[in-house]
Amino acid sequence: MSQLSAAIKRTVEDGFSRVRVRGELSGAKRAASGHFYAALKDDNALIDMVMWKGQAARLAFRPEDGIEVIATGKLTTYPGRSKYQLVVDTLEVAGEGALMLLFEKLKARLGAEGLFDAGRKQPLPRLPRVIGVVTSPTGAVIRDILHRLADRFPMHVIVWPVLVQGDGAAAQVARAVRGFDGLAPGGPVPRPDLVIVARGGGSIEDLWAFNEEVVVRAIADCRIPTISAVGHETDTTLADYAADMRAPTPTAAAEMAVPVRAELQELLIHRAGRMIGAANRHQALAGERLGALVRHLPKREALYAPQRQRLDDAEGRLDRSQRHRLAVVAERLATRGAALRPALLARRWDRDRARIEGLGRLLISLDPRALLSRGYAMVRDGDGAIVTAAGRARAAGHLRLQFADGEVPVMVADAAASPPAAPRPARREPPAPPKRGQGELF
Repeated sequence: MSQLSAAIKRTVEDGFSRVRVRGELSGAKRAASGHFYAALKDDNALIDMVMWKGQAARLAFRPEDGIEVIATGKLTTYPGRSKYQLVVDTLEVAGEGALMLLFEKLKARLGAEGLFDAGRKQPLPRLPRVIGVVTSPTGAVIRDILHRLADRFPMHVIVWPVLVQGDGAAAQVARAVRGFDGLAPGGPVPRPDLVIVARGGGSIEDLWAFNEEVVVRAIADCRIPTISAVGHETDTTLADYAADMRAPTPTAAAEMAVPVRAELQELLIHRAGRMIGAANRHQALAGERLGALVRHLPKREALYAPQRQRLDDAEGRLDRSQRHRLAVVAERLATRGAALRPALLARRWDRDRARIEGLGRLLISLDPRALLSRGYAMVRDGDGAIVTAAGRARAAGHLRLQFADGEVPVMVADAAASPPAAPRPARREPPAPPKRGQGELF
């Protein structure tokens, strides 16, 4: 059995080592391993096909049931099931009509998810500082974009080079769009304010990479406003529907991206002139209004007249008050001055001097030292206290007699038997006040 199966396998592979088959996909599925399985059918026949992981990853479109394709590969058998199948190397959509059918189906499916909704569109920046361009670095497209930007308003442009056609083009375009979106603001590579996805014109097959779902989703998810400029004005791709703005050509995309600097300068000058004119008109109108208000205001003399009259009245009252006060003060001064006349002063002087002399004589008469000079003596006990009674003198025993010219210690007769006490130092009396004559009155 195995030998027969191997012989059949060799016969089939040798006879059909290179075939090209056209048919409609049926039962299309991609296994977890990455291999793609399907069946090719027409009105009368059906052939199973398989496309290994490496070739399936390079497909330029997403194979689905109902799409008419052209498969190129070799015919082989599968001994495990006694079946033959086509091992496909390349798979392409058969004809423009089939591609358009695939385009419409993919457009309907992605549109149903809301990827093309107008509410998702972002406004383009008025004057972007950095523009990112996703395109081929060697084609005429990038030259046209850079030349147009230089003419209108030179900007900082970052080009992310990609393939725009063939195997791997869709993956590179999607990776470039997501790469621009992933740049951090303020990083070493400036984050663009606007992204342009561009390619020149071509057939629907040439532009098919921009219809791939991976590209459409990358553009729809991009947080940076995007312009799609794929093909000519009559060309339409799904990238155009997903972008925030569609440009008919890459040159038109550059014109949408930036304004004309000269026109912008002229607009600024025009608006500055309008602003100055408006300010001048406002100032003139304000001046007119102020003049009208001034005309309705009362004259300055009319405003100041009451205050001036009040000032004159206050000045008059102040003058009268000062004259009255001066008269009162003059009267008091005259009265006080009369009291200071020489005759009055002399009489008052004699009266005061006689009074002072009488007080002096009284003071002298009351001075005890004056009595001592007339023969009297002052008796003190041992402690220096004045003795004024005989009983105290006998009780003290020892006394001191103060005379005008000195002090004499004595002993009372009753106390003669007792030894005399040691004399105590005489107590110093305050000096007698000096006698004042008439010249020392003051």
